[in-house]
Amino acid sequence: MSEPSIEVAPEALKRGLRKTRVGLVVSAKMDKTIVVSVVRRVPHPKFDKIVKRTSKFYAHDEEGKAKEGDRVRIMETKPLSKLKRWRLEEVLTH
Repeated sequence: MSEPSIEVAPEALKRGLRKTRVGLVVSAKMDKTIVVSVVRRVPHPKFDKIVKRTSKFYAHDEEGKAKEGDRVRIMETKPLSKLKRWRLEEVLTH
């Protein structure tokens, strides 16, 4: 049985695969930094009901493209500051 092929961008081959997340910008008040809220749906460990878990990520936004309320994709990167370990990949919707 053949394995499905995965499309990988050329720059990703040099760096290795990185995690990406899609979420909402909850704050864009800092200089070159946005706060992105990502919602995951996971089963409750005891009751097996699906519950929502929210995580906040600090992401680097060099050009200041993302505004509050935007849906964005962020990509994992090396540590940029005490809290920033992600960078803005693209703004999906305004």
